[in-house]
Amino acid sequence: MPGVVVLTDSTASVSPETAQHLGVRVVPLRVLLDGADHPDDALSREELAAHLRAGGTATTSGPSRQTLADAMEAAVDDGATAVVCVHLSAELSGTVGHARLAAEEVTRRRGIPVHVVDTRTVGGGTGFAALAAAERAARGDGPDSVLAAARETAARSSVLFAVPDLHHLARGGRIGPARAFLGSALGVRPILALRGGRLAVAETARGAARTRRRIVELAVRAAGGPGAATPRGDGGPVRVAVHHFTDTDAADALTAALEERLAETGAQVASIVRSEVTAVVGAHTGPGVVGVALAPAGC
Repeated sequence: MPGVVVLTDSTASVSPETAQHLGVRVVPLRVLLDGADHPDDALSREELAAHLRAGGTATTSGPSRQTLADAMEAAVDDGATAVVCVHLSAELSGTVGHARLAAEEVTRRRGIPVHVVDTRTVGGGTGFAALAAAERAARGDGPDSVLAAARETAARSSVLFAVPDLHHLARGGRIGPARAFLGSALGVRPILALRGGRLAVAETARGAARTRRRIVELAVRAAGGPGAATPRGDGGPVRVAVHHFTDTDAADALTAALEERLAETGAQVASIVRSEVTAVVGAHTGPGVVGVALAPAGC
């Protein structure tokens, strides 16, 4: 029997291979471009990036309540004794709200508990929480243990994004237009972090090289090796994901710099992976974004 089944959404950037290996079920968000509705990632990232660079816009939406209920019911049909849904921040999407309504409906109709976790993060922060939960489920743990892994991993995660400008986030309502205009006028590149489930400007830097150095230092601080400015002591090993959207060169440079600094500080790194963000995330950040997600391994 499957036992506890973990369900997440496409913005978690869990690779199909990893999802299949751990039995994680992924529900896609939606992207609307030129009047055509696409499931997240079915749309070519390069096509979307070109559209955004040309001044176009893209609209995104979360999965419907019915779509989420169908995914939960499919898990129950396959023998799930409980379902744990791990989703991106409710401050960024209505997915958590729809999932909670669907969970109440499925639990009432099928008699199988369905739990929803608002990770209050996005990208690798959500993905690592889903993976930690799935690893607990794979070893046969019950829903309380699986939920605890998801919640603790999400709460202790750090997600940073460096964007060329803030206009795409401002268009989508993720950040104020005044802040976006100021950044553009000064020629600075914002570094965004998740605070209270929302995207906020943590720092700004001028130029791609300086921005890369700052995001590396912020990530190293979060990893907290003994040689870091703020070591985490016995915090244990971390998982690291390097995100990008249609900018592999920038991701390569960021990965190399990050690996070097993590080694210098003695941080315990369980794994480091490259992960291109999905079209839904890219639609809001715009092309050229790079980022780093870190979370404790083995929660």
